[in-house]
Amino acid sequence: MPDAPLTKVVRSLRGGQITIPAEFRQRLGIGDETLLRLTLGEGDLRIEPVRVVEAGAGSPWLRELYDYFAPVRDEIEASGVSEAELNADIDAAVAAVRADRRLAPR
Repeated sequence: MPDAPLTKVVRSLRGGQITIPAEFRQRLGIGDETLLRLTLGEGDLRIEPVRVVEAGAGSPWLRELYDYFAPVRDEIEASGVSEAELNADIDAAVAAVRADRRLAPR
């Protein structure tokens, strides 16, 4: 027999954030890294977990993308840059772009 529907009233926090009650998260299998799909209807908001299905190793699209970046991967590996250093460089580049966008006139 399915669980009975739950209804709770929650308060919107600063910036429009809400806390999904623990029982709701448990029933829906929502964890810390779960992606959520928000759908705005006519006078209502629907929130549902997104079920991500990983592309299989044989995915043509994934294989094409992997092959496309092969020369870059080879160059990075040959240079001796560690994965941690590479990730730090990527994080710094993303932060710089975001800062530029914040400062750009609109």
